[in-house]
Amino acid sequence: QVNFVVCQLFALLAAVWFRTYLHSSKTSPFIRHVVATLLGLYLALFCFGWYALHFVIQSGISYYIMIIIGVENMHKYCFVFALGYLTVCQITRVYIFDYGQYSADFSGPMMIITQKITSLAFEIHDGMFRKNEDLTPSQRCLAVRRMPSLLEYLSYNCNFMGILAGPLCSYKDYITFIEGRSYQLQQSEANGKEDTKYEQTDPSPNIAVAQKLLVCGLSLLFHMTITKTLPVEYNIDDHFRATASWPVRFFYLYVSLMAARPKYYFAWTLADAINNAAGFGFRCYDKNGVTRWDLISNLRIQQIEFSTSFKMFLDNWNIQTALWLKRVCYERATFSPTIQTFILSAIWHGVYPGYYLTFLTGVLMTLAARAIRNNIRHYFVESPAVKVCYDIITWMATQVAISYTVVPFVLLSVKPSFTFYSSCYFCLHIASILVLLVFPLKRTQKGIKKHETVQPVWSKTLEEENLLQKNSYSTTNNSFSQKQEITCRYQALKQ
Repeated sequence: QVNFVVCQLFALLAAVWFRTYLHSSKTSPFIRHVVATLLGLYLALFCFGWYALHFVIQSGISYYIMIIIGVENMHKYCFVFALGYLTVCQITRVYIFDYGQYSADFSGPMMIITQKITSLAFEIHDGMFRKNEDLTPSQRCLAVRRMPSLLEYLSYNCNFMGILAGPLCSYKDYITFIEGRSYQLQQSEANGKEDTKYEQTDPSPNIAVAQKLLVCGLSLLFHMTITKTLPVEYNIDDHFRATASWPVRFFYLYVSLMAARPKYYFAWTLADAINNAAGFGFRCYDKNGVTRWDLISNLRIQQIEFSTSFKMFLDNWNIQTALWLKRVCYERATFSPTIQTFILSAIWHGVYPGYYLTFLTGVLMTLAARAIRNNIRHYFVESPAVKVCYDIITWMATQVAISYTVVPFVLLSVKPSFTFYSSCYFCLHIASILVLLVFPLKRTQKGIKKHETVQPVWSKTLEEENLLQKNSYSTTNNSFSQKQEITCRYQALKQ
């Protein structure tokens, strides 16, 4: 863990140097690719030793599969190989070497590389094999129209900015950043005439990086001072279960799981800051002309802690992984997309039984929360005072439900997980089933309505975020703020 933090801090300094001395205006993309890759492999070797060879092996074999199989079926073979290789590594680490150990291990970066390998394989398949009219808007914007070189492939998978903790980004976003095309936009004139080319000033990430480092510091301080005093394992302590009242037990359940989150806040926010410091992650200017550096952000802390629905919580947690699940599984599944997405999420996370208990419980919670929201929420939104009360109640219910669901994810094993659930008499499981029996769910429909009504919470994206964050580029500035609609970023770039 110390190695991980030291490497990430070194990566932060390297990112500042990379942006200052190897900026795209000063250096060729080739040099930027080489330096980003070598620094990434060095950090991996320093942090994980020779286990870092797994990163190169997994990426190398996947690239070979892409070349020899061809664009028609390579996405399937890459998906099976990358996920299978990850699973084998997770099995050997967990059941042979170090069961239950929370220390940073090489399978963590492999999870991110697996996402990148599979995402790019599907994007190449979309761009070089499928017809344009058969693609969804998001697939059309992310489609890759040419096979990447080996250097580009390794740079995307193993660059120093994201090799240790991600986050996942699209291949097009990364290549656009490396080649320095991030800020070259096209603006449509208000009268509807042809686009006028316009080059935007390279925005500074300093304020965004400073804010995120402050969040990292507070999260680390909270983790080191509070988290250890509120262990999740105390929820299954015999004396506590025998003596504590139900309100006390549920309150401790909430605070103990809340205290377990800052370590994720620290790791993901630091990873985001590293990318920003290198100049990667700028999304747009908002309506007030303020820069938004959240293109590849992985979480929104305020929305997580004050979420009033199961979906709202998950919409703002591990955002890039949710986008990956949506793009490679949910949108492409021919049957039971929600179930397939939950299964893929469980397999990708690892082989601990607690993960599967969490995701099975998550299915029930998701469907029950959706049923309640669809059937009763509209009765409480007319009056502002009533809505405030409704929001408070749903916030409390959401926090308890989330905590109840993820306990096995923290405890990892079957026995302590069932000890916890049995001590609660499986109350929320039973309540979820009763809700599903009483309240009808909306019927699944094909096409757009399907995604509007039954999109799984693990996709975690509102329609606005889906269009804006990953597939479009807001071009608001002082001279164009009233003239420009949100357009696909990649359609605006000359390939």
